[in-house]
Amino acid sequence: MSLAVTLSRAQEGVTAPQVMVEVHLSGGLPGTHIVGLPEASVREARDRVRVAIQNTSFEYPNRKVTVNLAPAELPKDGGRFDLAIALGILAAGGQVPREKLDDCEFLGELALSGALRGVSGVLPALLRARARGRRVVVPRANAAEAALVSDADVLVADTLAEVCGWLRGAQDLALPAEASDACTESGGPDLADVRGQRQARRALEIAATGGHHLLLAGPPGTGKTMLAERLPGILPPLSELEALETCAVLSVAGQTLDPSRWRRRPFRAPHHTTSAVALVGGGSVPRPGEISLAHNGVLFLDELPEFGRHVLDVLREPMESGHIVISRAARQSAFPAQFQLVAAMNPCPCGYAGDPRQACRCSPDQIQRYRARISGPLLDRIDLSVEVPRVPLSELGAPRGEHDEDSATVRARVVRARKHALMRAGRSNAEISTRELERDCALGPAERRWFDAALERLGLSARAYHRTLRVARTIADLDGGAALLDRSHLAEALTYRRF
Repeated sequence: MSLAVTLSRAQEGVTAPQVMVEVHLSGGLPGTHIVGLPEASVREARDRVRVAIQNTSFEYPNRKVTVNLAPAELPKDGGRFDLAIALGILAAGGQVPREKLDDCEFLGELALSGALRGVSGVLPALLRARARGRRVVVPRANAAEAALVSDADVLVADTLAEVCGWLRGAQDLALPAEASDACTESGGPDLADVRGQRQARRALEIAATGGHHLLLAGPPGTGKTMLAERLPGILPPLSELEALETCAVLSVAGQTLDPSRWRRRPFRAPHHTTSAVALVGGGSVPRPGEISLAHNGVLFLDELPEFGRHVLDVLREPMESGHIVISRAARQSAFPAQFQLVAAMNPCPCGYAGDPRQACRCSPDQIQRYRARISGPLLDRIDLSVEVPRVPLSELGAPRGEHDEDSATVRARVVRARKHALMRAGRSNAEISTRELERDCALGPAERRWFDAALERLGLSARAYHRTLRVARTIADLDGGAALLDRSHLAEALTYRRF
């Protein structure tokens, strides 16, 4: 029988749909035809595969070779199907047995010498194959990535000849080295490096506990970037599922994964010249942007007003939904974007408005135009806004005080408060629904009247009202997990809305 079927997986967003590689050898003029909506890189596989098979001391069939990549309506791109196509051709010609092909999937690009090269998007493919109970053969270049998926049946190979020898039973393929389960909490910037800034440190702790978005405003050189860089260090370590989700996005983006840091939360800090497409993702073949690369981590936007207004406004929907859908004429891809936004800005163009030591050179109109670069709807979605004033020089060189806690101490409080929130609502406070929020807050009549009057004075929207309640709920969790909110929790939450 001159028909053989091998299995592989395509790449579509952070999913990996299965692809059946059907190979048929028939009479007629010799040649290789690949069908099934292949992109140019897949069509070129016929030359890579032919030369690789010949250089591996196998015979390339001198017949008409038809390769069908099913399903036909799914676009196929990249060199990830090379290994499956080569094995299908060899199996159809009877040069390798077909028994081991049935429940095994193959990923890898072939060099002309027959060596296997790594491909992107291996991690999502392994997760789907594990769910189906199938074995996967991947290039050694993807071994570190494959080792992150526990309980997955994965083998690694260096060349096409090794895979063929394994199919014939002549040799065994290697297993990927086990990934370390140690939580890599150390090594990042420590909060102990920050001197003073008690209110900003408090806001950072609240943001870490409840998963809230944070805006830091103050003169240049006051520590706004230092504070933002230390937020991942006080967040709880990623769970295995969260870490795999985060690594899957990096894999799809073609970025190198560091096995020693795979449980550490990502920190992305794009430059203010970043385009909207680079921020949310896009391209003719949709790729994840910075908001997806920051999934389960922190997205830091320094010099916020220097970003284009259109660039900033594309963040509105992902900040609410936690995902981004990129639509193109040929395909549609969805990427996760459950990020925590931390932004930093100066109070005015010269940077010194309100600074007691440095006179501001900006006119009121200049300050208004500068702040107007940030739209109201975006500010409405930021839960915490805090001023970061200048720190006296005498404090910078002083020894650590009792309030200059390190990241480990603050992280312990954050983890404890998060446990209160999870026991109560099953999710972080930033994700609590309106109905659950009203039930959990249970404001008394006096607190309700006082809170409503404060909201009217500040002119807050309905969205800001619910976000303020969520922040108050987080403050109560930090203060020992109080069952009901009191006026002190509400008052502190309102101080972070006065921007």
